[in-house]
Amino acid sequence: MKKYAKWALLGSGFISAAIGGVAVASRKVSQFVVDVALNRDAPKQMRNRKPHRTIVPKEMAEKLEQLSNKLKNSDCETVTIQGNDGEKLVGHWHHQEGDVRVVIAMHGWRSSWSKDFGAIADFWHENGCSVLYAEQRGQNNSGGEYMGFGMIERYDCLKWLQWVNAQFENPMPVYLAGISMGASTVLMTSGFALPENVCGIMADCGFTSAHAIWKHVVDGTTHFSYDFHKKLVENICRKRIQMGAEDYTTLDAMKENKVPVLFIHGTEDTFVPIAMTYENYKACTAPKRLFVVPGATHAMSYMVDQKGYEDTVKSFWQEFDKR
Repeated sequence: MKKYAKWALLGSGFISAAIGGVAVASRKVSQFVVDVALNRDAPKQMRNRKPHRTIVPKEMAEKLEQLSNKLKNSDCETVTIQGNDGEKLVGHWHHQEGDVRVVIAMHGWRSSWSKDFGAIADFWHENGCSVLYAEQRGQNNSGGEYMGFGMIERYDCLKWLQWVNAQFENPMPVYLAGISMGASTVLMTSGFALPENVCGIMADCGFTSAHAIWKHVVDGTTHFSYDFHKKLVENICRKRIQMGAEDYTTLDAMKENKVPVLFIHGTEDTFVPIAMTYENYKACTAPKRLFVVPGATHAMSYMVDQKGYEDTVKSFWQEFDKR
């Protein structure tokens, strides 16, 4: 009996140690997921990896780099404002002579204003758009330790809207435009009561929520189950940005939104699946349009079908500039 009790104690000790080991491993995985998603500086393991979205043909990648450098070195005026929490927010203001509307452009996750909008910038400028290219918090020159996957950035977008409106004596038609996480940012911004001169939103390949995109990426690219780590991920996220990964979503915003939305997505996007744009489109109760680009990967719709993209955007402007 004593011998049995001894083995039972040893066995329970091994089980406890194993459980403890699993708990430690789970916390490390959860910490890594949040570090990758939210931290200004990517974990060391990620720093030499190219973002998924940059996997494009060499010729297209070179063209994108040229256009990015062209916009980056253009005569945009660098402007700085403060977010609601006091963080420095940096933007780049292109004032177009004879402008007829303004675009506020929000770039994507671990990207930049010139990379994401270098390709489309000339089209906007040549079609009478003054543009405010924002630098999202937690990235590049803007302040903040963490990114907020649109949940925090929507407040920043609202501040940029206030800045833009202060530049004109008479309100100009304004469109909120975003790509990837920037698309989710502008969609979430529509949950606020927006000024009447906001005529529309152009959302290119946005996700539905931080939770949904994290689950998609973790389950699809690792051997881990996101659902197994969800509670820990949620707790760590809440400590970092005072919001959980499901506290606010594009779907929440679409139920409140009163502004027309142009949804854009490529069929071959594996980073943010097109199903998420379909969900956003279905949830939107405002006037809505959908432009799907066959064969386009993540954030590449403009490069794959430039004419179709431009024609769709022009029609959207014509329809809603004076709503």
